[in-house]
Amino acid sequence: MITTDAAPGSPCWLDLGAPDVRAAAAFYGAVLGWEYQPMGDGGDGGDEGEAGDGESPEGGVLKKDGKTVAGLGTLTEEGARSAWMLYFAVTDADATTEAVRRAGGSVRVAPRDLGEWGRMAQYSDPLGGQFAAWQPGADTGFELADAPGSLSWTELCTTDARAAKEFYGAVFGWSYSDMNLPGGGGPYHLITPAGLAEDRMQGGVIEIGEENLSLTGGRPYWHPVFAVTDCDAAVAEVTRNGGSVRMGPQDAEGVGRLAVCLDPSNAEFVLLTPSEN
Repeated sequence: MITTDAAPGSPCWLDLGAPDVRAAAAFYGAVLGWEYQPMGDGGDGGDEGEAGDGESPEGGVLKKDGKTVAGLGTLTEEGARSAWMLYFAVTDADATTEAVRRAGGSVRVAPRDLGEWGRMAQYSDPLGGQFAAWQPGADTGFELADAPGSLSWTELCTTDARAAKEFYGAVFGWSYSDMNLPGGGGPYHLITPAGLAEDRMQGGVIEIGEENLSLTGGRPYWHPVFAVTDCDAAVAEVTRNGGSVRMGPQDAEGVGRLAVCLDPSNAEFVLLTPSEN
């Protein structure tokens, strides 16, 4: 379960870099009921999924029922692709940066202060999967999670699950428990933040072949899972508003009904209507 308490190692923020902010806001508004609130700054610059370079002409936050759920900004770097970036809470971004280096990852954006709000950094794991860290200041991150229209799960698609588990375990102290996917889909590795009970599971690691990573040229990637009350209705909005469906909607035993989708700029995300326990 993802919460808003910004426990160390847990997801606390996500943002999307889009080539057309207004079009992206309209798309996710239709699919997830989000409202776009512009701000004077488009975010921090970089590569995949980042929302600009601090001088973007447009950016802001996305809200559900008045609560902030994500960030949105202009994708400005040449050659970058639109994608969601997941941020994990840390107590010391500088120490996390050193842990990333020791574990074989690379630093894409060195730790920097964002005013009084907090301190952030962005990285790549040893296989190229991109992620970020947030050291909370006045802002602990999103204000709504594990509810319809908000982040409910995170997932790393990688070519080497064992190596990924070792890396992220070294950086964040995550613990893992393994399960087999329904229908013979192979092993799935469930993530729990360091020191927390398994009811705080926040995501999973799944190993897939490089041929299934065409969106990123064979590079691993994280994608967000958003809770919805009706997966099929939300998927209908995806296609009605220019997005596409990569898989589903389909039922996953013990999980719920889900679909893997692309927005009109090919940023991947998952829609999930959780099963009733």
